[in-house]
Amino acid sequence: MSYNTLIVTKKGAIATIAIDRPKKLNALNRETIQELHDAFEALENEEVIKVIILTGNGEKAFIAGADISEFARFSEAEGGKLAAQGHELLFNFVENLSTPVIAAVNGFALGGGLELAMACHFRVASENAKMGLPEVSLGVIPGYGGTQRLPQLIGKGRAMELIMTAGMISSDVALQYGLVNHVVSQEALISFCEKLASKISNNSPVAIGNAIKAINAGFKNNENGFATEIEAFGASFGTEDFVEGTSAFLEKRKAEFPGK
Repeated sequence: MSYNTLIVTKKGAIATIAIDRPKKLNALNRETIQELHDAFEALENEEVIKVIILTGNGEKAFIAGADISEFARFSEAEGGKLAAQGHELLFNFVENLSTPVIAAVNGFALGGGLELAMACHFRVASENAKMGLPEVSLGVIPGYGGTQRLPQLIGKGRAMELIMTAGMISSDVALQYGLVNHVVSQEALISFCEKLASKISNNSPVAIGNAIKAINAGFKNNENGFATEIEAFGASFGTEDFVEGTSAFLEKRKAEFPGK
């Protein structure tokens, strides 16, 4: 599959999606959001792909927000539709993938860019990364999950301050807040993420998918995370991955899990 705004590469069980609009600082427009959905969906359905890394091309930005020119003249109804479609098509879609997604945050991650990074399962930042939700400086609020996911990750008070000031934080502060898991040099960012992805890919993809589902359930008001965990734990006993994993442990060998 070919894309106009993305570059997708594969290395064994690891796929990398790079947003390729460096002149626009990889800003999200309708085409990019649709292509990201298509790329994630295709990789989710590839049995061999066990981890996806998301990054931005160029040295300046991961994603420097949404393409404001596309919605500057929208009506209330159009604005609501924009947010609803974005949630369904990309942000919630990524959060609920059974294939782990690592955001490799190189440079600016602002507005929709930070919101997409937060929808990924966890984040690694380069030392030069800057993160923020500047929407209130434009007269709007974050519309792709920022008001929900940011407080979950860094706490209500810090999220309130960051959103209301429309400010940016450095990668070191993001690490301190728990917004990112690791900070590395920009040169080492992708290789570091690939090492993490390699460790993940050695484990059961079925179990990882169920763990993602159970963890996410704990943050949803209409779901019982404990009940989801219990159900997924029980279901694990009926999988080929459980048979292989326990057999390998008892036989003192490395498990060879099948694909997704």
